[in-house]
Amino acid sequence: MPCFKPKGELLIPMNGRDTLTTEKQQGLADKLLQSGVSDSRRKVIEQALENVNKPGFRIEPSAILPLMKPVTWFPPMWAFACGVVSTGENIADNWSILLRGVLLAGPLMCAMSQTMNDYFDREVDAINEPDRPIPAGKISKSASWLITFGLIVTGFLVALSIHPYVVLIAFVGVLMSHAYSGPPIRAKRNGWFGNLIVGLAYEGVAWLTGSFSITQGIPSGETIALALIFSLGAHGIMTLNDFKSIVGDNIRKVASIPVQLGEKRAAILAAIIMDVAQLAAITILVVKGSMTTTVIAILLLIAQLPMQKILIAHPEEKAVWYNAFGTLLYVISMMVCAVGIRP
Repeated sequence: MPCFKPKGELLIPMNGRDTLTTEKQQGLADKLLQSGVSDSRRKVIEQALENVNKPGFRIEPSAILPLMKPVTWFPPMWAFACGVVSTGENIADNWSILLRGVLLAGPLMCAMSQTMNDYFDREVDAINEPDRPIPAGKISKSASWLITFGLIVTGFLVALSIHPYVVLIAFVGVLMSHAYSGPPIRAKRNGWFGNLIVGLAYEGVAWLTGSFSITQGIPSGETIALALIFSLGAHGIMTLNDFKSIVGDNIRKVASIPVQLGEKRAAILAAIIMDVAQLAAITILVVKGSMTTTVIAILLLIAQLPMQKILIAHPEEKAVWYNAFGTLLYVISMMVCAVGIRP
């Protein structure tokens, strides 16, 4: 695959390798200083920027799992399980499909999207997260592609074992991952589009894959509606996730929602999007006549409101906190709604 140099590139070829020119290095140092980055942190970042484009093949086995970011696997695995539950099929009779589907959604396809993103985002990560495997020099950019390719091939084989159509869905997932991180689209340069793609991939595609895998047929209208609703709501979750990268995004001209709107307005927008999605899902439960799950979903939404008030008052400090605790209630609501629409 072609090597991609992001917009606002700091590195240029020189003597057969990528290195910083004195002028650009000073420009970066000035920007980091203006952002309040300490001298020690700046030195770590400069070393990371050297590491991300070093030639050769390097791979430390202990760095492979961190490259795949296991912490990010849960959302698509959970969405797949929600899709399975929403069908009303007997899970005990289909445990093998559930197991393979969860493996496909998380440790394979989600991990693939993370390794691909780390390759294309290696210079942004050098500023925001210099301890990531590629900026830290533990895995070279060429080795990261080998890992990505291995995950894609393994993912396709597991998808094929579920149903041939699931291979097509997995292929769409690969295309969405590349559209998010790589050229020519690189949707993550704009938070409005990038967050939408991630929401659709992590929640919608995974949810519908679960529904299709266990029934091997077209999901119900309620299942499709919930998959879309919670995908759109995940746009707010991704906006909160972008708070940790504000410094690097500002320097590298990545138009995340917090960069475009400012921290407070971005937090307000994220909360509104997540709340509206849950209200839409609750409406489906009411129409379906699932009163018990409707009450539970309403209580989960109400419990998020005081937490959102804290988030909006201190967005930069509380974004990570809310993503850990407030978002958990949103995720639980997904399963509650999946149970509520069962035939």
